Amino acid sequence: MDVSGMFTMKFLALLLLVFLGISEGSRVIELSDRFLDVRHEGQWFVKFYAPWCAHCKRLEPVWSHVAQTLYNTNVRVGKVDCTRFTSVAQVFNINSFPTIIFMKDGLEFVYNGERTKEELIHFVMRMSGPPVQLVTRTDSVDMLKASHPIFFSYIGKQEGLLWDTYASVAEVFQPHGFFYATSFEIARDHFDIDTLPAVIVYKERNHFYYPLSGELSFVEPSHMNRTLHAWVNEERFSIFPKVTRSNINELMLTRKYLVLAVVEENRLAEVAAHELEFRDMIESIIRMNHDKFHSRFQFGWIGTPELAHSIAMDTLATPHLLVLNSTTSEHHIPDDEPLKLTSEAIQVFLENIHNQSAPVYGGNSFYVRIYRTYFEAKRSLSEMWRGNPVLTSVLFGLPLGFLSLIIYSICCADILDADEEDIDTHEKNE
Repeated sequence: MDVSGMFTMKFLALLLLVFLGISEGSRVIELSDRFLDVRHEGQWFVKFYAPWCAHCKRLEPVWSHVAQTLYNTNVRVGKVDCTRFTSVAQVFNINSFPTIIFMKDGLEFVYNGERTKEELIHFVMRMSGPPVQLVTRTDSVDMLKASHPIFFSYIGKQEGLLWDTYASVAEVFQPHGFFYATSFEIARDHFDIDTLPAVIVYKERNHFYYPLSGELSFVEPSHMNRTLHAWVNEERFSIFPKVTRSNINELMLTRKYLVLAVVEENRLAEVAAHELEFRDMIESIIRMNHDKFHSRFQFGWIGTPELAHSIAMDTLATPHLLVLNSTTSEHHIPDDEPLKLTSEAIQVFLENIHNQSAPVYGGNSFYVRIYRTYFEAKRSLSEMWRGNPVLTSVLFGLPLGFLSLIIYSICCADILDADEEDIDTHEKNE
């Protein structure tokens, strides 16, 4: 390319930056409605926000760190003020703030995970590459173990039924997990390989096999697709994850019982000593009895009791134990005080749940849904009052005041009409 051509390319790149609105002090691109013209060019990671949104304001410094980390990659990080550029919000069907979308090759992937720098970067790393990434060096496996708490890997020749099914499942779950493929020669230095081909999940410094790994001549393709899909869906979570409003719906897709240790974190993410001891006891149960409970129960812990209150439709003291049936939305609570529960008692309680002999609460019946709506409305109003009683009084007082005036005027009009009729009748009688 000659000098004039290089100058033209640089000028066009500079013009694009000005056109999109990059600020010199930030790596985040301020996008306008003209973004619609370039959204299919390259890869984009965009935050759709509103200036008045408190969640958006909390995400702002995290988003700046994400943009800084991805600055030298092929992914451009931007943000759109949906109150100014409503046409952009309409095109992307933005219904809540903030909404985060990754775009590549004309496709859009909405991010629904935790809004932390690490999780956002991992999401971009997964989505910016192919669904299955090849591992060709033995030291790369050590790097994956160090950087990824959980990842899946296919081991063996990349052909046949298991490989085809693994590749299709990886494409479905790419937004949620890392998927790799490697040869037996590389994998044998890091994993105990008993059969080929194989699919494994690495987590908690251990690896677990997909049950149908190995000789597959007797397996129907539809059965393998169904079982591998279900297995990946279950194994993509850690053994004892933190459960939040962002990921609980994903956890419920496992169709297992969710065994939740309910504790309360302070603003520094610290937990009281006695609550921490209770949480550790619940975690020890699944770690010591993985083969016994893993297929039926997904363990985890909640650091914000409000989420547990919404599930139980009641105010639970912390620490507490709550078991949620992900298929029926019913829940179970032990009769004994949580701090008096032993590991053995909890295991008996879980067996009773599996045998359907434990008391059941909640569910999805019509009356339960009505009560849940009432409970959530009452809780939201209570939180608003505690947070800002003056604003709450204004928001609810003004409509009630206007409603009272309307009712009063209607009633008074009837009374005045009645008085006038009485006066007319009295005058006629005279």
